[in-house]
Amino acid sequence: MNAPSASFWRRNGLSIVLLALFLAALAGQLLTGHRTANAERLQEGRPPEALSRYVTSGHFVSATFENWESEFLQMGMYVLLTVWLRQQGSAESRPLDPAQEEEKIEPGPTPGPVLAGGLRRALYANSLSIALFALFLVSFCGHLYGGWQDELDRLAARGLPPVGLLDHLGEAEFWFESFQNWQSEFLAVLAIVVLSIFLRQDKSPESKPLHAPHRQTGG
Repeated sequence: MNAPSASFWRRNGLSIVLLALFLAALAGQLLTGHRTANAERLQEGRPPEALSRYVTSGHFVSATFENWESEFLQMGMYVLLTVWLRQQGSAESRPLDPAQEEEKIEPGPTPGPVLAGGLRRALYANSLSIALFALFLVSFCGHLYGGWQDELDRLAARGLPPVGLLDHLGEAEFWFESFQNWQSEFLAVLAIVVLSIFLRQDKSPESKPLHAPHRQTGG
């Protein structure tokens, strides 16, 4: 339970810092992407575009959603796979023996969907993975649309006929962009799953206690 004296900043420090880092990185991407895109436009004999126009361009939209897509896929798959699969010794895995699992439930009101039961409870019971995969789908579509718009812009500049959205979906470059991000996200998850068997980070909930043996599974 939260300490009554805890300030708003202390109660929400992690999400606030992560949001600030996200916005700072997004701003950096916007500014450097704008310069990169304009450098490419000048090389192609096209006039540079304003930052206000670039923020809605296919170049920026595609690059942004391309990365979000892989992140939400990674987290969605991780949430689901850890339901059924185990890795002995990993802080990121549930214990191999179900008898060793303990649900820590602090005093407080039970969420409404749990009390309602039926479909509402079933949706609530899977709401985290549903939300992550919904965000993945939105990001995938954003990546697809942004990449298509960027390709149309490039084709028009070269005096070539446009391609359809489904044609762009079938292009190797689109899937290359997706797979190069997906593989890196799965590698990152694999790294923390395996490294948390042998390595520790004191006080982190993502790590086992310092004195825990390597064979101990769970945080």
